[in-house]
Amino acid sequence: MYNLLAVIGPTASGKTNLAVHLARALRGEIISADSRQVYRGMDIGTGKDLDEYRIDGQTVPCHLIDIVDAGYKYNVFEYQADFLNAWEDCRRRGAVPVLCGGSGLYVEAVLKGYRLLAVPVNETLRASLAGLTLPELAARLATYKKLHNTTEIDTPKRAVRAIEIEEYYRTHPREEKEYPTLTPLIIGVDVSREVRRERITRRLHERLGNGMVEEVRRLLAEGIPPEDLIYYGLEYKYLTLYLTGRLSYEDMVSQLNTAIHQFAKRQMTWFRKMEREGFDIRWIDAGMPLEERIGQVLSWWNGHP
Repeated sequence: MYNLLAVIGPTASGKTNLAVHLARALRGEIISADSRQVYRGMDIGTGKDLDEYRIDGQTVPCHLIDIVDAGYKYNVFEYQADFLNAWEDCRRRGAVPVLCGGSGLYVEAVLKGYRLLAVPVNETLRASLAGLTLPELAARLATYKKLHNTTEIDTPKRAVRAIEIEEYYRTHPREEKEYPTLTPLIIGVDVSREVRRERITRRLHERLGNGMVEEVRRLLAEGIPPEDLIYYGLEYKYLTLYLTGRLSYEDMVSQLNTAIHQFAKRQMTWFRKMEREGFDIRWIDAGMPLEERIGQVLSWWNGHP
């Protein structure tokens, strides 16, 4: 009945842990839908806990993590192609593909099967946007249909690129791609706002204590320009601002904590939009015991109500 299991949800919802256990139960493999975990060397800041993919000494295979170098600007056009290669590889070997992630645009792009075009740089447009503030750029972006992932746009550079993409697609409409027919079971991990906020703040301090500052310092020392790290947003933006002397440590922690909370809220807004547009997302309470959540999803997977 289904040929893809998708586990989605906001940051700190526990979706990866659930997806890994489901993949193990189904003899499947994870296909990541995280727009930043594709980068090698960006581990702590992206929450790339590879130990989470090990259960009882066995590793659940995972695709589309650590596939490009930090500093590269990976995009949804490339992700579509990489996802399809991974999906077809899983199917060919008889493994159940389990899509897992919180990057709404990546999830939606592969489930809708749009033909996305590689968007070239538009120097004329960039020149016309130069000097605009982030709120002004966001207002401009809001005039489009928002095909771009607005959940991670928190720098002017990212906003300009988003407008560039939107403007290109305004005159180069997307077409339906000859995709294989995906029949996904989409699981949304629902976590209360209070629990999510507590988890985000606790996890931030844990990552700071586990070397996240040192990770960004290393990336800078390896020659990645500060503006490229700022482009990635969230942890890499604020830690770079701190390490380059533009924020104090205390202001960095406070502003980053707030930004991650806002990011999680935007993720949920994206997923609710997907529901309104016709996606059947079956929400499951993150507070349920893990075994109950696994059992419920497996029941749905096997065609039971």
